[in-house]
Amino acid sequence: MNEREQAVLALIRQNPFMSQQEMADKMNLSRPVLANLVSSLTKQGKIVGRAYILPEENEIICIGGANLDRKFHVKGNVQFGTSNPASSSFSVGGVGRNIAENLGRLNHQVTMLTTAGKDADWQVIQEASEPFMNLRYVEQLPDASTGSYTAVMDEQGELALAVANMEVYDLLLPSLLKKHEAMLMNAGCFIMDLNCPKETVAYIQQVAIARDIPFVIVPVSSPKMNRLPDTLQGVTWFICNTDEAETIVGHKIENSEHYEKALQQLLKLGAEQVIITAGSKGVYAASTTTKPSHYAAKAIEKIEDVTGAGDAFVSAVIHSWLTGQSFATCIDAGLTNAKNTLASPYTVRPELSVDLLNSEMEE
Repeated sequence: MNEREQAVLALIRQNPFMSQQEMADKMNLSRPVLANLVSSLTKQGKIVGRAYILPEENEIICIGGANLDRKFHVKGNVQFGTSNPASSSFSVGGVGRNIAENLGRLNHQVTMLTTAGKDADWQVIQEASEPFMNLRYVEQLPDASTGSYTAVMDEQGELALAVANMEVYDLLLPSLLKKHEAMLMNAGCFIMDLNCPKETVAYIQQVAIARDIPFVIVPVSSPKMNRLPDTLQGVTWFICNTDEAETIVGHKIENSEHYEKALQQLLKLGAEQVIITAGSKGVYAASTTTKPSHYAAKAIEKIEDVTGAGDAFVSAVIHSWLTGQSFATCIDAGLTNAKNTLASPYTVRPELSVDLLNSEMEE
């Protein structure tokens, strides 16, 4: 921006409802000259429509699922084909939403982009999520149902069976995102889960490359790996589990040598930094400047619930990276947040804060 454009933007910040004539008078300019400056700022994405709404700058944009999670904890062994006695609970979830809440609790400015129904489930999600993220761009569709995820957990807290109703995300198309193009162009970072259609992932990839915006991809399951773009060009972080990695690299991953090979394959696809999570075995990670390495999982006495641990890991990695920490410190933060989420009955632990995470990493 030139000096005149900066001056116009400063006036709009003071009063978004100021008329062009009022601005022209304050700057000793003719109205046509002022109109040209406003037009230039609009094309640059610095202004979004009338009143001259300023887009969020440098916010983390999370794009993907926002679900209502229902959990059933079976008493005794899980038996298929018959009724199982269980206790139940519900909470808000979705990979993209969980990551957004974690990052919001870690003091980041976050905007959530998703599709949802106009129903009671969305009202529950909205009420729980609003304190931690901007939801004003969520597209509510009258003929759709808000995404839901139902998990059956065994007595040890491990997942035995899950059922997902995610059809609403098939409607999260580039045409919806393009309505918010000026906001997207001012993003500080994109984090996207693969609930989104492939063409939507490709669209954000193009924006990230064109605008040099950091881009994080987080798969949600092996069947949805076909939504990945053809290359990982422009992907700053690619974080997946072992099963998802096997799907994309096309071979079994059973030992350290296999993990190293998979990491190298993913880096060759264009990603700058890659992490493959391996549950209790920890994680394997590499970057274009860091050799493949193994990082052990943090010891935990009792797993309360595995739901949300992967999202907690991703969130803390990205939080640490955005605050300028080293590659190894980022992974340590992720493992720490995952460990303490595993020990919590909550999908996103409510006590999470920057100070708490820092103190936990020092233990």
